[in-house]
Amino acid sequence: MPRVLPKGKESKDDDIVMTCPLGSVCEEIKDNKVHRCMWYTKIVGTDPNTGKTVDDWSCAISWMPMLQIEMSQTNRGQSQAIESFRNETVKGQKEFNQLIQQSQQAKKLDGS
Repeated sequence: MPRVLPKGKESKDDDIVMTCPLGSVCEEIKDNKVHRCMWYTKIVGTDPNTGKTVDDWSCAISWMPMLQIEMSQTNRGQSQAIESFRNETVKGQKEFNQLIQQSQQAKKLDGS
């Protein structure tokens, strides 16, 4: 759903306040102890959309779209590798079948 701003006001990063849809706080100090949500997760790697390095803490739920894109890219690469392997296997089997057929034909010619 698009965000509606008052007329004449432009959106700035300072205007955006991200909140938890579950009403929780990711990390806070209470009773001299750090209380951290179990979903508050650190991700280190490369953003598949931008190629930039990611080294940040955020809610596991908020990481899901980025991780799903990464998984899709990985699956595409694996599918291409499997297809290539299949093509080489089919080619090898065809060559093997031709060699067997030639061998059988040679035996028939020698035996007659």
